[in-house]
Amino acid sequence: MSDAHGVADEVVIEARGVVKTYDTGLVQVKALRGVNLRVRKGEMVAIMGPSGCGKTTLLNSLSGLDDFDAGTVTISGHDIARMPDDRKTEFRAKDMGFVFQTYNLLPVLTAVENVELPLIVSGTRPKAAREMALTSLDRVRLRDWANQRPSQLSGGQRQRVTIARALVNRPAIIWADEPTGALDSATATEIMDLIVELNEQEHQTCVIVTHDPKVAARCHRTIQMADGLIVREDSQAEMAAVAAGH
Repeated sequence: MSDAHGVADEVVIEARGVVKTYDTGLVQVKALRGVNLRVRKGEMVAIMGPSGCGKTTLLNSLSGLDDFDAGTVTISGHDIARMPDDRKTEFRAKDMGFVFQTYNLLPVLTAVENVELPLIVSGTRPKAAREMALTSLDRVRLRDWANQRPSQLSGGQRQRVTIARALVNRPAIIWADEPTGALDSATATEIMDLIVELNEQEHQTCVIVTHDPKVAARCHRTIQMADGLIVREDSQAEMAAVAAGH
């Protein structure tokens, strides 16, 4: 059963009582103080809150990029904290895509080489990897720039390459940390148009850390964080009103 947004009832991400503390040696910083969260299949969820509130730490803990101290995180029924490191790496490579503010593209590689890199690393044959990478660039409307290096592309084009790389293995979940943070307003809107369009077409689950109410307004639901806890949830309509300044 799905709603009008294509969001299914099935829960694909579940966090229960997640705690994360950073020990600097001088002070302990409680980044997450027992977070509970459920995200359904096909849902686009924004995570917002002031700087230092735990947004990125939560995303990294949910996706398995960071360990956490207590609680559980299950992704499609898999307890990621109990996974061996090699299995966790394989799980991320096959079932997840990542989009970051800083693009994380290798400057010496062309766009298509950057996009096919995760496939090559995970053992896909080079010819098949190249075909899949070109198809992914097609989906973000950048095939004509396949042989350009990142330095030859605009910021918006670089972020499109990053999205193509995140989508190349058709992952179930996309994790995005400030995907529009380095872009001007018009380009940010263009990138969010693309993310929403791909979500509607592919029904991938998207978790997006952002400080921008306009980005959050494009998501189905917004999680507000403060001091390492979720303090509020807003619907798409509520965030649209905030973005419009009402």
